[in-house]
Amino acid sequence: MNRHEEDQMTALTAAPGHGSPIGAPASRSARSRHLVSVPTGEAVRPRVTGLRITRRGRLAMTTTTLAVASIAGAGMAFGGPGADAPEVTVERGQTLSSIAEAEMAGVPTHEAVTQIQVANDLTSSHVHVGQTLTIPTP
Repeated sequence: MNRHEEDQMTALTAAPGHGSPIGAPASRSARSRHLVSVPTGEAVRPRVTGLRITRRGRLAMTTTTLAVASIAGAGMAFGGPGADAPEVTVERGQTLSSIAEAEMAGVPTHEAVTQIQVANDLTSSHVHVGQTLTIPTP
């Protein structure tokens, strides 16, 4: 048998929906049983199927998407920027420590100084007269 003859071979199978010859009830007529010729070898094309999502899967994806969107929307609505942080202009004789004690009374001084430095991108605790500092809320 040569290569050309092998490519043209077929197989026989029971066609779906027409009954199966194996285990078919005796009440079915011989006419309802059919054998169908199907291609084999290179003639068979692979079946390409996309992702199939069930109804329950679509419901779960929709619910999850809505939940994430709701949480993100609530975060923007209620957790958005609040009132502007208070600002202080440094006056003669003031130090960062004295400003921290006066403006952030409920916070220990060293922590308040650090928070003011971070909020204002200060690399040291030195301030000069006329400098405007943002006071973070504790």
